Amino acid sequence: MDVRYELDPVLTRERKAGVLRLWADVVNAGGAVGFVPTVRPEDVRPELDAHLAGMAEGTTRMLLASDEDDRVVGTAFLKLNSHRLMRHWLWMYTIMLHPDRQGRGEGRQLLAAAEKAAGGIDGITGIRLTCRGGMGLERFYKSCGYREVGRVPGAIRVAEGDYRDDITLWLALG
Repeated sequence: MDVRYELDPVLTRERKAGVLRLWADVVNAGGAVGFVPTVRPEDVRPELDAHLAGMAEGTTRMLLASDEDDRVVGTAFLKLNSHRLMRHWLWMYTIMLHPDRQGRGEGRQLLAAAEKAAGGIDGITGIRLTCRGGMGLERFYKSCGYREVGRVPGAIRVAEGDYRDDITLWLALG
C-alpha cells in the first residue's frame, strides 16, 4: 500500500476526523502520544485543536500521511522556535503511525518524510523530539539516526506509581 505525505495539507472535516481517529487508535494500542488508554476521538480533540491553532498562527507545520483511499495513517507536527537563538532547529511531536501499519518500515518512512520537510524549511538545521521512556521508542529513534541528548527521570506520570523518563533526542540535518 502506497503512502502519500503532504506538508501543510488542507484539513477537510473528514481528514480532521481521520486524525482524531488515528490519535485515539494509536493511544489505545499503547502509543505514547500525550494520553494513556482508553481514549475516544473526542478526548483528543482539544489537543488537536491546539495543534491546528499553531498551524493557523504559522508556528506549526503538519505532515500528514494518507493511504490510497485518503485514509489518514500518520502524522508528524513540526513546531518552529520563536526564541531568536534557537530558530535554526524545530520540535517534532505527535508523531503517529496507525498500529495496523507498524512493523513494516513505514515508521522510518514517516520520519524520513518529516526530516525532508523540516530540511526544506529555510534555516532549519536540526530536529529535537521527546519520547516517553519504558516504551522502547528511544531505540527506534536512535536506529533512525537520532541521538539521546537528555533525560529527565520520572518526569512523566502515566498512572499512580508509574513514572517514566522524558527522553530528548536530536537529529542534525544535512
